Amino acid sequence: MTTTPQQDTQEPVAADARDTAETGQGDAGRRGADLRGGGSVARRAGIRRAIHAVSRPEPWKRGPVLAGLALLLGLLMLLHARIPDGLKNVGSLVETFLPWFGLFVPVLLAAALWRRSASTLVALLLPVAVWLNLFGGVLSDKSHPGGDLTVVSHNVGAGNSDPAGTARDLAASGADVLALEELTTQARGAYEKGLAKAYPYHTVKGTVGLWSKRPLSDTRTVDVAMLGMAGPLARNLSAEEKAATPRALRTTVATDQGPLAVYVAHLGSVRVNPRAGLSTSQRDDGAQELGKAVAAEPNERVVLLGDLNGTTDDRAFDGLTSQLRSAQETAGDGFGFSWPAGFPVVRIDQILVRGVEPQSSWVLPATGSDHLPVAARISW
Repeated sequence: MTTTPQQDTQEPVAADARDTAETGQGDAGRRGADLRGGGSVARRAGIRRAIHAVSRPEPWKRGPVLAGLALLLGLLMLLHARIPDGLKNVGSLVETFLPWFGLFVPVLLAAALWRRSASTLVALLLPVAVWLNLFGGVLSDKSHPGGDLTVVSHNVGAGNSDPAGTARDLAASGADVLALEELTTQARGAYEKGLAKAYPYHTVKGTVGLWSKRPLSDTRTVDVAMLGMAGPLARNLSAEEKAATPRALRTTVATDQGPLAVYVAHLGSVRVNPRAGLSTSQRDDGAQELGKAVAAEPNERVVLLGDLNGTTDDRAFDGLTSQLRSAQETAGDGFGFSWPAGFPVVRIDQILVRGVEPQSSWVLPATGSDHLPVAARISW
């Protein structure tokens, strides 16, 4: 009989413990569920706020001028070839500096964020897409190891105060074929002396020359229509010399893989006139003549080296770029800007090829010239 009260006393205690444990677990479960539910509610609320913010008319009405500028920028880059060149050669100017138009995108983006303009953000998709389509591939490194021949082109500068130093720098580049433009009568001897040891073969026609480690043959002048020559080079020439001084040549370089036709050219400068705009007629005429010479070239392997005073995006060079490939665009890393040497903004010094394969292309360090030397390795 004494066991019965003990059992009665213990059973409520055990029941209370079980109830307490179950209650604790239940409360924890409910709190977890509440937290999970609260997180979902917060996410849904955030999504609703974002949708509401975008769907309100105010962000779309803000910044109509900015949105218009973004669309205009995109259309300008997209339709650059349609810009008439008759109006002070604006088309040529736009195409020369076309890559730099991408800098307006972050400016407009910052303004759009400051104004909280949704319409501008959407409009900016056009210039971003066009710029990436035009130049996105240029930013990657397309170079490959190896190559059979290294070629270098350099406008040494008529005002170069240290031609001997420039010659030493170029000889140290290791180029097999070296093209020089803007050679003056006074500086020619310094280059011939400084390059003689590294390059046993060379030819000079007027203000352009080619130095080579391989034999040269069949050298001749190419007429690039340079009547009325102007610029720093012309200041060192008499009127008779200007009319009779060649600015382009063609020669054959003997290689282990066969003959290679090499052209060296220095086309006319682009002049800026506040009233007339850009003056490009001499350069454009020279580009046409050079294109005709390349088209008539019987050798299927061709390399054009020179200061063309324009970029390959410029429509003035369609006659050349339709026949030749840019080594920089094919096998370079970046834009390879070459002028001015102190702060390069455009690539007007070109290496264009046909019938050979560019393996790599790069820009060499500055010399005493206002141009940077450009180099490429090619293979067969």
